[in-house]
Amino acid sequence: MIKKGEIVYGRITNILGYGAFVKVGEYDGLIHISEFSDNYVRQIKDYVIIGQHVKLKVLDVDEENKKLKLSYRLIHRRRGVKSKVPKFIIGFKSLEKQIPVFIDEQLKKLKLLESKNK
Repeated sequence: MIKKGEIVYGRITNILGYGAFVKVGEYDGLIHISEFSDNYVRQIKDYVIIGQHVKLKVLDVDEENKKLKLSYRLIHRRRGVKSKVPKFIIGFKSLEKQIPVFIDEQLKKLKLLESKNK
């Protein structure tokens, strides 16, 4: 007799767009697509394949019909890589301050061209 919250081992028997079916002893189980990851799941085949033996957590048990609701993500949590959020500096520089900088850059480019042509 399987109880809610137990860790079980099962074999993937079928994969559909909404979940994967699992055979756990005499029970038939379903891992809903939302129980594969905390993040967006594009394809279940990225996580399991048919015939694979997997370790799962039991979310719910229907003893009468011998059915299980199972979770893959509660056992197989992937540790993500933390990244820094880029800081964007939005500022305004007046045209009065930018014109001299632009002119200096253009003069330097012009002097380089002249020295190359000599």
